Amino acid sequence: MKTIILYLALAAMMLTACTDRKPVKRETEKIDTIPVMVMQIKKCAKLYTAEYQVHKIVTHDDQVKLKGSFLQQKFDFSVPLTTRKIAIPIDATLKAYIDFGNFSEKNVRRNGDKIEIILPDPKVELTGSRIDHNEIKKHVSLIRSNFSDAEMANYEKQGRAAIISSIPRLGILDMAKESAAHALIPMITKMGYKEENITITFRKKFTDIDLPMILENNTIENGRIQ
Repeated sequence: MKTIILYLALAAMMLTACTDRKPVKRETEKIDTIPVMVMQIKKCAKLYTAEYQVHKIVTHDDQVKLKGSFLQQKFDFSVPLTTRKIAIPIDATLKAYIDFGNFSEKNVRRNGDKIEIILPDPKVELTGSRIDHNEIKKHVSLIRSNFSDAEMANYEKQGRAAIISSIPRLGILDMAKESAAHALIPMITKMGYKEENITITFRKKFTDIDLPMILENNTIENGRIQ
C-alpha cells in the first residue's frame, strides 16, 4: 500500500512539473531576400523591353526669290513657276532596353512588406531606317534644277534627327518600364512579396534634355546610323 502511494505521489509531481513548464518560443529567423533578389535581377543582363516602329514624312519646299533695291526702293518677291516640293517617307525602328549589369542594392527600397525597384536608366537604339524611294513625292518647276543627292541626303538626315528628338514623347520609355515590370514582378513574388506591394519605376521622368544620356553610345551621330 505504501508503495502504491509513493508511485502516485511521484506521478503527481511529474505531472505538475510538466504543466508549470513554459513553452519554448522559437523565433523565426528573417532571411534577407534583397541580396538574392539583386543577384536574380542582374541575371537579366541587357533586357530588351520595347520596340517601336516610326513612320515619318519629311517635307521641304522652296521658291526662288528676288531681293534687292531699285531707285532706293527695296523689293522682295517670289519668282513665279520656280517652286520645288518634296515629301520623303522614312520608316525607322527604335528599340529600348535596360542594362542590369550594374544593378545593386541601391536600386531596391524596402519598407516593411512593400518593395520598390528603381530601374537603371533606359537606353534607346535606332536599329534601322529605310527610305521608300518609290513613295517619294516631288514637284520641280521646269525652270528649276532637280533635287541634288546632297540635298536628298540632308533631308533624310533631318528626318532621322526628328525621329530621335521625338523619343521622349513616343511612349517607348513607358513601354520599357511596363515590360520590365512584367519580367521582374513574377520573380519578386516568388520571394514572398505580394504583387500589390511591388513598385517598378525609373528614377525620374525623362525629357528631351536627357536624350544624349539615353541614346545608345556610338549608334547614332547627327541622326545617322553608323
